[in-house]
Amino acid sequence: MASNASEPIIGLTTYTEKASWGVWHTEAALLPRSYVDSVKQAGGIPVLLPAGDSDVLSAVDALVLSGGADVDPARYGQQPQDKTVTRPERDAFEFALARAALDRGLPVLGVCRGMQVLNVALGGSLIQHLPDRVGHTEHQPSPGVYGPTHVTLAAGSRVAAILGAQTKCQCYHHQAVDRLGDGLRAVGWAADGTVEAVEVPGAGFVVGVQWHPEQDTQEVRLFAALVAACR
Repeated sequence: MASNASEPIIGLTTYTEKASWGVWHTEAALLPRSYVDSVKQAGGIPVLLPAGDSDVLSAVDALVLSGGADVDPARYGQQPQDKTVTRPERDAFEFALARAALDRGLPVLGVCRGMQVLNVALGGSLIQHLPDRVGHTEHQPSPGVYGPTHVTLAAGSRVAAILGAQTKCQCYHHQAVDRLGDGLRAVGWAADGTVEAVEVPGAGFVVGVQWHPEQDTQEVRLFAALVAACR
């Protein structure tokens, strides 16, 4: 482990956004507290990772690629559509982190955007605006509102071993996996066929989920599995 502590250190990527607190309104590296609480409840030590150098991985035992803005479509050979909102600085950092973590064999959990980063980093592509493909907005009903989604998980998959054959989750995404990245396996689907979970088969822990498990801090099984994979 990266430290002598009994609890693994879990690195969490952050948003770089304009934020307000007290008398301040300025650029900040931030992350919803629910991620931090989920890691703590799972038995890990959360550490926030602002955009920077992928060498920070030497200080952590596992990586969570968190949610946020859209991946730049140039990374999978497309032009951005009018509903695509990107953060190039964050892309550069997280793609370097994802590749370095995979090379080092670190446990990785991708959440929403984080699953998309994993997919594109491995050569996959994305659907830029999911409602154009599936004909509804249930995965992102309106700004700031999560869409309850039932996901069916593949028998024998790592995610099914953690969560069971089906799970009800909170979604907030207008993009989704189109072409799968090299080595990734789709292991979870919404009723409309949208890929909601992926993993890299094998001994290591590399899992991506399109939903937001941190939104239910009483349901920490995915984070607990990540922590357990560090030991």
